[in-house]
Amino acid sequence: MKKADIKNLSAEDLQNKLAEMKADFTKVKLSHSISPIENPIQIRDMRKTIARLQTELTQKQQ
Repeated sequence: MKKADIKNLSAEDLQNKLAEMKADFTKVKLSHSISPIENPIQIRDMRKTIARLQTELTQKQQ
């Protein structure tokens, strides 16, 4: 997700998307530890997206 897309989301949408991304991240990381996934850079991108979502959520709550 791009930063502009994240800014347009409401606080509830951010929380839902954050929970969804964390669940996906856990699944991808677990599957990568069992057998290497095709695109390991996907893990880094997901981690950065989670950080962007958390940052925006924190800013909206203040």
